Amino acid sequence: MNTTTVKNTNHLYALVLPFFFVVLYGSGFVGAKYGLPFSSPLSFLALRFLIAGLLLFAVVKAMKVKFPSLLKSLQIAISGAFTVGLFSIGVFVSIDMGLSPALSALIIALQPILVAIFAKSFIGEQLSLVQWLGLGLGLLGVVLVVGHNIDVDSGISELTSVGMSILGLLGLTTGSLYQKKYCSEMNIYAGGMIQSLASGLICIALLPFFGGYSVEWSPKFIGALLFMSIGVSIGALSLLYLMIRAGDVSKVASVFYLVPVSAAIAAYFFFGETFDIFTLSGACVVALGVYLTNRSK
Repeated sequence: MNTTTVKNTNHLYALVLPFFFVVLYGSGFVGAKYGLPFSSPLSFLALRFLIAGLLLFAVVKAMKVKFPSLLKSLQIAISGAFTVGLFSIGVFVSIDMGLSPALSALIIALQPILVAIFAKSFIGEQLSLVQWLGLGLGLLGVVLVVGHNIDVDSGISELTSVGMSILGLLGLTTGSLYQKKYCSEMNIYAGGMIQSLASGLICIALLPFFGGYSVEWSPKFIGALLFMSIGVSIGALSLLYLMIRAGDVSKVASVFYLVPVSAAIAAYFFFGETFDIFTLSGACVVALGVYLTNRSK
């Protein structure tokens, strides 16, 4: 394979991974909306992570993947506890407490900014002025997409629910940086298994503090649970780990700006929610911001 072919393949790889990640991760909000009416948030998450972990365990055994060392397994579990566990708990609990999903998405959209701020001191990454401009445009685009759907009176008055989304934001930010520094070379199947099972155990431990175990096994809940377990916990997170391994973590974080846009599009098709000029304009601004953040120097 010549140099040009390799270069073209790498460019295609860099485009395909973020696209499918955004589609899967954004549609996860739809899955959550389908499943949460039939379950407490941590019951949903515990089942989701345990199913994903057991499925990945079967894959690891079938492919005869070598398990990481005890130290590396601990580092992978810590990364998953933040990136997967704390992030998901914060978002699911905040929405279950009544926080607007749009406001929660806007809080999580601060993640690329936080990653860019801490990436230099934590892992030695530094962005150019144009890339900072891209991050700013991305945030502006997210505000356009979700801002006009935010119910300020019901959202900001519930400080605890806002705090839970902020907790999720900090978990995702910390986990992404830790993943890049200590776990970027992990096998996605063995690593994903460890992170899913660790997150599931955390959710089980916290169940008594968040309503206990409560599940109504309806067809909608089962469908949402399987989609979140396979499509998001295995599919989307595997793509995220591959992107973190292949690129700068601050650039990868900028892709999260597209997740609320993807969620808005999915909500339009599945729930008939509004997709107006603000959403369309915001999507274009986000796309420009992500392009500037990820462009070659």
